[in-house]
Amino acid sequence: QVQFVESGGGLVQPGGSLRLSCAASGSLLYFPTTGWYRRAPGEKREMVAGITTGRSTTYADSVRGRFTISRDDAKNTVYLQMNSLKPEDTAVYYCNYVPADSGSWGQGTQVTVAS
Repeated sequence: QVQFVESGGGLVQPGGSLRLSCAASGSLLYFPTTGWYRRAPGEKREMVAGITTGRSTTYADSVRGRFTISRDDAKNTVYLQMNSLKPEDTAVYYCNYVPADSGSWGQGTQVTVAS
């Protein structure tokens, strides 16, 4: 079973940027789509971006135009470039296949947007 390890989170001011990375222990090509998810305090986990093996992308309305998902299949890694960050982007960010494989969740990486 593939495991994901997320990194790159941190504390950033509103309007700032972060780039998250997600390394998979196996091939990303096992599933057609890989995505980034997040869970804010007191909220359910939601998908914010997805990318297919053909590089087609999809975004949640709340992040479209600010976040960019990309992938490097040779490195089994998915990235999330986050620009113009807002306090409401504060959450733990995870990656997984789409639909998510329940056994593949990693620890996530904390993103905090605050001044």
